Amino acid sequence: MNTTPTANRSSEGSIKGGQAVAGDRGRRVVVTGLGGVTPLGLDIKTTWEGAIEGRSGIGGITRFDAEAFACRFAGEVKNFDPSNYFDAKEIKKVDLFAQFAVAAAQEAMNDAGCGDALPYENARVGCILGVGIGGLAVLEKNHEQYLSGGPRKISPFLIPGMITNMGPGIIGIKHGLKGVNYTIQSACTSASHALGEAYRMVSCGLQDMIVTGGAEAAITPIGIGAFCSMKALSTRNDDPQTASRPFDRDRDGFVMGEGAVALVVESLENALARGATIYGEIIGYGFSCDAFHMTAPCVDGAGAVASMRAALAYAGIRPEEVDYVNAHGTSTPANDVAETAAIKTVFGTYASEGLAVSSTKSVTGHLLGAAGAVEAAFCLLALKEGIIPPTATLQNPDPECDLDYVQGKARKKEIRIAASNSFGFGGTNATLIFGKM
Repeated sequence: MNTTPTANRSSEGSIKGGQAVAGDRGRRVVVTGLGGVTPLGLDIKTTWEGAIEGRSGIGGITRFDAEAFACRFAGEVKNFDPSNYFDAKEIKKVDLFAQFAVAAAQEAMNDAGCGDALPYENARVGCILGVGIGGLAVLEKNHEQYLSGGPRKISPFLIPGMITNMGPGIIGIKHGLKGVNYTIQSACTSASHALGEAYRMVSCGLQDMIVTGGAEAAITPIGIGAFCSMKALSTRNDDPQTASRPFDRDRDGFVMGEGAVALVVESLENALARGATIYGEIIGYGFSCDAFHMTAPCVDGAGAVASMRAALAYAGIRPEEVDYVNAHGTSTPANDVAETAAIKTVFGTYASEGLAVSSTKSVTGHLLGAAGAVEAAFCLLALKEGIIPPTATLQNPDPECDLDYVQGKARKKEIRIAASNSFGFGGTNATLIFGKM
């Protein structure tokens, strides 16, 4: 295993894109565990295989009768059994997003070799998750009960079932994690912010290990209906498996997905000392705000440019050292053009001459607050296994989207550095950079 830095990362502080870049990052931070419950499978291995194969996890909605909706399909998690993680009484109290979170965290901790016993003091191990919406299904159910039966029909478990921090809260209870414990809620950037902040806490020594990532379960009548009202969702009801078409000229909106992905992060020194498997190193984290519009990105991608440049500066690497970018790539008309423009601005001629870009939302759909977590996991697995997941459904590239999007099929390639972009409503942006070990 190579434990030297993947690039010549400077220790000098600097200012890039208006952001102060910390000079002393402290401990090197690595990812030692992965877990996932996604539209592609009930574990991270099956999820990764689906992404590489270009196998779509998108199909008709089964959770409720969607006949009246403009969009009648989504990336649902199939065959999930909460009784594997909760007893019957607990299941009634815990919303699906938190159930997904607990399942993903359990797998990630087992993968990291600490599912049965923590390797550090309880107070030195925490959990930070990104959740964009939270317990929407619990809220809808209780509202229906109130309308039909009055206030007495409102469950005493509505509030704990609905609030986003119940995901990390329950993970903390189940595993005795007594360190940091909270949720970051920043729309579709939530999980990337969560991972970035977990990285910073471990790096500076505030925590020895953090379970991080994201969870979401918003495939409900209100969730689907609200995005339909915004005309944000694809309406390709006759062909749901190819409806998510990032960078395609025929894209007509995003496809909602659900699930959770968890990552275990700790210092390189500690991971080596306990003989943990290392997927890769987190070497950069950048963030920004468009300060432009509630839901639309800047046309020129200025906010995304600032986020990517800040992450590169923090990592101390040149743009041409990045081999692969897992794009936010939502399959919406505005986002894909803006992100393409931003990548061109940041990477210059290298964007068209050597950089590989893909959007795995083509097969997972958009997991909203959890999107950054599954896409970070894909970056780490791409580094470890030397294969880039494709933009599986890209058939007719938009002339304004003219980069190498790894069209159709996965590509075997040695990757040293990978980046992941996440952008969200409110103009919030984050970029993570990972290095091969």
